[in-house]
Amino acid sequence: MLDLVLQAVPMDDSWINFDVQSFIQGFWSNTFGGLTYGAVYGLIALGYTLVYGVLNLINFAHSEVFISGVYAVVFTLTGLGFNGDTPNLPLPALIGDLLLALLAGMAASAIVAFIVERAAYRTLRKRNPPRLVYLITAIGVSFTIQGLFFLWRGAQPEPSVILIPTVQVFDVFGGIVYNYEIVILVAAIVTMVVVDQFIRRSRIGRGIRAVAQDPDTATLMGVNRERIIVITFIIGGLVAGVGAIFWIMLVPQGAQYNGGFVLGVKAFAAAVLGGIGNVRGALLGGLLIGLIGNYGQTLLGAAEWSDVVAFVVLVVVLVVRPTGLLGQSMGRSRA
Repeated sequence: MLDLVLQAVPMDDSWINFDVQSFIQGFWSNTFGGLTYGAVYGLIALGYTLVYGVLNLINFAHSEVFISGVYAVVFTLTGLGFNGDTPNLPLPALIGDLLLALLAGMAASAIVAFIVERAAYRTLRKRNPPRLVYLITAIGVSFTIQGLFFLWRGAQPEPSVILIPTVQVFDVFGGIVYNYEIVILVAAIVTMVVVDQFIRRSRIGRGIRAVAQDPDTATLMGVNRERIIVITFIIGGLVAGVGAIFWIMLVPQGAQYNGGFVLGVKAFAAAVLGGIGNVRGALLGGLLIGLIGNYGQTLLGAAEWSDVVAFVVLVVVLVVRPTGLLGQSMGRSRA
């Protein structure tokens, strides 16, 4: 048995290589790239954070909510004439098409999130089962949606969709910053700020925070708990739809039936790292997961190390600070 194990594991050091020179040379490029991917992780993580903040449950079907938006974005852009080539459109027409695809992605994700809540979570809440039942159901819903996409579209990714021409905007110490990186990072931060302020200052947001803090007392004070839960799922779906169009900007072949699984795990890790139940923590955790993954794969010389390093850092942080970096739950946040 030992001989078989030794044969399976490489005996030289080629499988791990501390390439400090490449890390230093590509530091700024990795920083910008990591922040860009991390912004998408943060947008997806918001759905996990919102549902956990209100229900204290993990919606593991949220990754499929996201991938539904990705498919909607791709189908919309394909219908508008986008294909594997760089689009050659006047700027107003290009912006109009992208906004239409964005709305389609948001609508699709919101609808799927609503269906998940109605079909699974609401039905279970009426029976008041153990929390483990919610977890198993969410995983089952996730695989069901994956299976439906597989039966409908097959195992291969959808054809590439190039949204905008890639343009070098400027460089920082040799690290090139591209136009799509700026668009994604700025738009993701603006989206998260809007959601955060909505949760903190709007009437619905106050209802969400009230249910998150004490659902029974909130109900006695006139808050419609069921309505708040539905709105929470829909908000998470809308933000996931925003992340969907950014994901296609980064990965033109990003629409695949199981393409949301790994992203969902990373987004969940981002939510936990930042402080699950904390809206601002979702973005912070996403950015950190993106940065750490990029740094790790360059330093260790292989892309396969990206997830390993990110999750090792996650474990270390949680050992030191179990509530995450920000820690404050949504129910305890102040306007």
